[in-house]
Amino acid sequence: MPRLSEVIAALDALWPPERAESWDAVGTVCGDPDADITRVLFAVDPVQEIADEAVKLGAQLIVTHHPLYLRGTTTVAASTFRGRVVHTLIKQDIALHVAHTNADTADPGVSDALAGALDLRIVGPLVPDPADPHGRRGLGRVCELDHPVPLREFAARAAARLPATAQGIRVAGDPDALVRRIAVSGGSGDSLFDQVRASGVDVFLTADLRHHPVSDAVHHSALGLVDAAHWATEWPWCTQAAAQLDEISERNGWGLRTHVSRTVTDPWTAHAASTRTDHSGAPN
Repeated sequence: MPRLSEVIAALDALWPPERAESWDAVGTVCGDPDADITRVLFAVDPVQEIADEAVKLGAQLIVTHHPLYLRGTTTVAASTFRGRVVHTLIKQDIALHVAHTNADTADPGVSDALAGALDLRIVGPLVPDPADPHGRRGLGRVCELDHPVPLREFAARAAARLPATAQGIRVAGDPDALVRRIAVSGGSGDSLFDQVRASGVDVFLTADLRHHPVSDAVHHSALGLVDAAHWATEWPWCTQAAAQLDEISERNGWGLRTHVSRTVTDPWTAHAASTRTDHSGAPN
């Protein structure tokens, strides 16, 4: 069985920490480099539910996409929810490692996994990494379908293939418009509209789309928009990442057992539909 330091070296080779954005907080949060590792749990969020799941599973390492302390902290007191996570992990000898924006732009990365979940053929990155001589790394992916389908059918595919959340799938644009060329970006994507428009795609699938960027997009072009929950667009990466570590484990004879959490950690927990029948104006 490998030590934590060996597993971390393998993960850093997949998602080099130096490729993370300057504002990001990636890498190992806690863990003994000399500890033996037999089980690894992959998840999107380093929240208490995931820490508790790792304890029940007997995992010695959690790998998450989102950082535990993105903006730093002055305390890890157990009276804070993040501090409670730290206390649980250290008491149970569980390490935590984060791959965030360095996993977003990797090859394969978060958007490759999102495209794969929808059976899309990847053409290339939406925002290429200028440091990649092969032109495969970068943010987002431009993809194609084998044949055009109506926007409503593509949205239904996203709803069926991505994990269910309270938000579901929101759609903007003509539901009957045919779409074939698609941009995808796991996580928040409305900062990429300029690149999306320049790519000439028919539809953009991402998360966290805000009112004004969406309004501008649909009124100035025929671009279709499919907005899923942030967690749902990044969860497929966990399965992809676990498979990558499985391959490394097999190659090295480590005998690791990897697990992907299916705990829904999206913060939105319910969706209340309107009961109004009059939609002609402002609320009464």
